[in-house]
Amino acid sequence: MIKWGIIGCGDVAEVKSGPAFQLAENSALLCVMRRNANKAQDFAHRHHVPNWTNSAQDILRDKEINAVYIATPPSTHLQYTLEALKTNKHVYLEKPMALNALEAKEICNAVKNSKSKLTVAHYRRKLPAFLKVKELLDQNAIGKITHADIQILQAKKSLFIANSEENWRINPEISGGGYFYDLGPHQIDLMYHYFGAMNKVSGTSYSTEHNSKIEDTVNGVISFENGIQFRGIWNFTSSPLNEKDECIIYGTEGSIKFSFFDSEVHLNNLKGTEIFKFKNPKHVQEPMIKATVDYFLGQNENPCAAEDGLLVMDTLERLSGRKP
Repeated sequence: MIKWGIIGCGDVAEVKSGPAFQLAENSALLCVMRRNANKAQDFAHRHHVPNWTNSAQDILRDKEINAVYIATPPSTHLQYTLEALKTNKHVYLEKPMALNALEAKEICNAVKNSKSKLTVAHYRRKLPAFLKVKELLDQNAIGKITHADIQILQAKKSLFIANSEENWRINPEISGGGYFYDLGPHQIDLMYHYFGAMNKVSGTSYSTEHNSKIEDTVNGVISFENGIQFRGIWNFTSSPLNEKDECIIYGTEGSIKFSFFDSEVHLNNLKGTEIFKFKNPKHVQEPMIKATVDYFLGQNENPCAAEDGLLVMDTLERLSGRKP
C-alpha cells in the first residue's frame, strides 16, 4: 500500500490531483499540509483526509507515510524532494520539477543515490486525447513525421492561465519564470514523449518589462535526433481576439491537430478527416497517479522519470534564450 502525504494542498491539489490519491488502487491519503493551518484543516475535512498539518516536517517525519506529493511552487521543490528521499519516501513531484535545470540535475543525482523512486507529474501523458495522438503516430496514420508546430497565444486574463490567491507564477524567485515556465512543460514534455531525443534546441524571448526574468513571448525551434523539426511560439500578452492553443503534427500523408486544453484530436490524411472526442476524468491527474502508484509498487515502469523532467527544464532554458 502506498500511503501518501501531500505537501502543498492548494489550488492544484483541490480538484486536479488531491482526491485521486484516494481513488487509486493500493493507495491511501493520510495527511495534507499547507502553511495556512485553517486551510489545511478545511481541505482535510472536505476531502475526508484523517490528518492535516501546517508543517512539511510533520509529513516528512511520519514513518507511516511512504510517499509524498510535492505540490508547492517550484522554489521549494528541491528542498522537499531531497528531504523526502533522505527519509526513504517515494516522490510524486509537480512540474516544473525545479526552479532551473541545475536544481533539476541535483534532484536526478539524489534519486540515483536513493532507494526511493520519483515520478514527475507530466500528467498529460496519460490523458485519453494525448494517448490517442501517440497511438496515431505509432500507427503511421499520417505517414512519416516531418515537423510539428505549436502556437500558444493567451491574453493576460485568459482562462487557460491558472489562477491562485497569490500570483506566484509571475514571481521568478518562486516560479523560476513566468507563464512559459508554468505552461511550457506540458507542451515540451509531450513533444519529447512523442518524438524522442533532441539534437538541438534554440530560441529567443522578449519581456515587456525591462530586465524582467518573465518571458512574455518565447520563439523556439527544436531538431530531434530522428530528423523531426519543431517550431513553437508562446505569447502571454496576446489580444483576446488572437487567442490560440494549437499543435499540428505534419507527416508525409497528412496531419494531426489538437489542443493542450481541450479533448479533441483531428486526423486529416489520405482517407479523409476524422475527429476523435474524449472526456477527461474529473481529477485529471488520476491516470498518472494510478500509474505512479503501480510504479512505486514495482508493478510498472516509471511513467515520467526525473531525467525527463530535467530534459524539460533544460529545454525551457534553451527555448527562452537563457542558455545557449
